[in-house]
Amino acid sequence: MNIFTKKNTVAYLFNALLATTIVVALVWFSVWQLGVSFDFSFINDFSSRILIGFGMTIGISICSLLLSLAIGILAALMQKCKILVLKYLSTIYIQFIRGTPLIMQIYLFFYIIGTAWGVNNRFVSGVLILSVFEGAYIAEIVRAGFEDLEQTQLEAAQAVGFTKWQTIFLVILPQMTARTLPPLVGQFSSIIKDSSLLSIIAVIELTQTIREISSLNFRLFEAYLFLGILYLILTLPLSLVGKALEKKFSYEH
Repeated sequence: MNIFTKKNTVAYLFNALLATTIVVALVWFSVWQLGVSFDFSFINDFSSRILIGFGMTIGISICSLLLSLAIGILAALMQKCKILVLKYLSTIYIQFIRGTPLIMQIYLFFYIIGTAWGVNNRFVSGVLILSVFEGAYIAEIVRAGFEDLEQTQLEAAQAVGFTKWQTIFLVILPQMTARTLPPLVGQFSSIIKDSSLLSIIAVIELTQTIREISSLNFRLFEAYLFLGILYLILTLPLSLVGKALEKKFSYEH
């Protein structure tokens, strides 16, 4: 490591520490102004419930990610389909989901569509709702990744005699992976955060668990501050992975 790299590293660490200090000072001053004294003893008292809610959030998020990937890829393929009715169905789905708030969709799908189709399990309902919602955004990620493919490479694959399947597996899929993986990791982070809204239909995930605990001990500040920390534990590593993938798969145009 040369002297310039050392200076840059020190500068980054100093500025990161300074920014963190400013944030902590602002939070501390706000708490001091309110005269609040924190008591996090409830964490030990309700540790088993918190762990169950934490695990439920992870389970919902993973199941929703897998299903939303399937929905998103299918919707993106339908966008490119020559059968107009399928293309229009996909367009309506994407525009409706992206143009309306998730909280409205939760009420719509759970109390109307879910009831009509006999979907009563709240975990299953939560996974389906999140998957349908996130699938519309994943469809746009996949579509954009496909449209970003360089036509010259597809023509080159055809020129060297690649079959259709060879072109898909050797040319299209590797480039699609490079272009879509970083935003898909970011979308997984969004799934984790969006799962908190499922508390409005009493899915006992992390947010609903903390809400119930705070209603018992009246430690609202501590409960929701701790909730934020738990979500950061889940989302910050994904954010770092997403940035690392962006750097790894970056292309010069």
